[in-house]
Amino acid sequence: MSEIQASGTGLTSQYIAQITGDLERNTKEQERIGVEVEALQEQLRTLQHDHTVLLNMQQALGGASPAAEAAVSVPRQAAAEPKRSRPKKTATAGAGKATPKKPAAEASSTKAPKAAGKPSLVDLIRNHLKQQNEPRSAAEISSALTQAHPDRTIKTTVVRTTIEGLVAKNHAHRTKQGSSVFYTAATSPQSPEAEPQPETAAG
Repeated sequence: MSEIQASGTGLTSQYIAQITGDLERNTKEQERIGVEVEALQEQLRTLQHDHTVLLNMQQALGGASPAAEAAVSVPRQAAAEPKRSRPKKTATAGAGKATPKKPAAEASSTKAPKAAGKPSLVDLIRNHLKQQNEPRSAAEISSALTQAHPDRTIKTTVVRTTIEGLVAKNHAHRTKQGSSVFYTAATSPQSPEAEPQPETAAG
């Protein structure tokens, strides 16, 4: 009986170890897909916003009320301008050309727009992490950057996606405490963490 119990206990421990490993992989995969889904949702909200802006501009250029515009001018525009009303699937290209000012802070911030003269979101996040002594969550980083740059629209989902890109390039580190995820700047071998930095202490 003792041998059967011992073998049963060994199998149980193997199953537990295997299930634990599967759970960890499943959780990591859920986190990765969740980040992608949030990024796609952010892009969708941007496109929807651009679509609304374009519709308002179209109605404003018509000079009539929206009801009259829908009843009178839309059939004429559909016949005279078929190229503008049809391509709803390619709203990304049209929206980027028609209203480049509003979505630039959201959609183009992750692409580091150097022509605008402002620091990119990637640079802002990297510099912010370097100044922190403790790990920070994406929400904390987003809040701090929004306070520091009130003229820019910085959303937590975009910040999280951008930081994950930095983590993938080894420019930042990710640590998990319970169900929360925190980020720190990648430490260069030339400057050890234990040594205090008087320059950043004031800020």
